[in-house]
Formats: sequence, C-alpha cells, structure tokens
Amino acid sequence: MPKHEKNDVELIRTWTLSAAATMGSAVRAKGILQELQSRVPAASKKSLALDGSDIILAMPASEKSAFNAAAAVIAKAMEDVETLPVIPREIQDILTIKVGERHRWLADGRLPSAGTRTVRLNGRARRITFHIFDPKVVEDLLDRGAVDEWREEDAVAKAENRRKAAYQAKLTRSLKKAAKTKRASEEKSDEPASKLRGWEEFDIDGLLR
Repeated sequence: MPKHEKNDVELIRTWTLSAAATMGSAVRAKGILQELQSRVPAASKKSLALDGSDIILAMPASEKSAFNAAAAVIAKAMEDVETLPVIPREIQDILTIKVGERHRWLADGRLPSAGTRTVRLNGRARRITFHIFDPKVVEDLLDRGAVDEWREEDAVAKAENRRKAAYQAKLTRSLKKAAKTKRASEEKSDEPASKLRGWEEFDIDGLLR
C-alpha cells in the first residue's frame, strides 16, 4: 500500500520492498527498480526512483492520468516482486561470489539455472543472453551457507589435482629417464665388432682364424 498521496506540489506514491524481495542486496533492489521501469510507459520511467528499500513514483500534479496509469502498473508488479528472477550481478552480490565462481558452479551444476534471458543493451543493436536464477533457490543457498561449503570443496579438489599433477610429472620424468637409459644400453650393445678395443690386433695376429 502507498505511504504517501498527492500534495499541492506533486503526486507521490511509495512502495516498500520487503527483505524477501531484496535479500539484503542493494544491487537486487536496483534491479527490481529497473524491472519496474521497463514495465511502465516510457514517459514515466524517469519519474520512478529508488530510495533505500522504497520505490517512489513522483510526478507533477498536472500529469494525474499518467501518474495513475504508472501507479497501477507498479502496484500490479509489486504483487509478485518477490518471485522476479535473479540476474547474474544480483546473485553475485547476494551470495558474495565472484564472476569466476558463478561460472564454475553454474557449469558443474551446483548453481542451478532457471533459464536464460536475452536483452538488448541500451543504445545498441547488440543483444546479450545470460542465465537467470530462481529467487527461492538463491535464498536457500544463502540461508544454508552453501557458498562456504563449495569453496571448501573446491580447495580440496584443487589440492588433489595439484598432487596428481605432481605425481604424473614425476612419473613422466622417470619413464623418460628409463627410456633414455635403455636406448643408450642398446646402442652400446649394437656397436660393430671392429670398434671393440684390441679387435684389430686380434685379427692381425690371426688369432681368429
């Protein structure tokens, strides 16, 4: 419900975002504002602002019709604002994770995707596609401290991979050394008889006849 109605100067209406909607993230709150701005008529976008956790619609008293139209759109959107998908920059702020972690956990399935969204960048023809996330899933991950568990798992896996890599490198060096020794031994055993020490003297003296 709105906190403020019109006064003599302008028309104002305010909606407060719940903790369940923002999940304690200012980035999420801003994302919700941008989503609401995308739903109201273009002429009303700049009249919608965010102040802390409050969404504020403020317009001149002379624009009552436009104000009422925008307010109706926002009021409807606020009914399911807590179910709005979480976008990448929001989940990174909510879970306090890095871009690399998001990509890694998304790729290995620990961070489940709720699908993808394609948008056009402002002022550009280029479109980008990114994964979105279910707010209920994100809230669950936050509540049970899943990120800390995943980081511990990654640290253990990284240490194990290093151990395996070191063992493999050592094994490879040993095999190369063994192969080199074997080749040297074979080359030595294949030397012509004429190159053996004292062989020519033996032959001259007729000792081999």
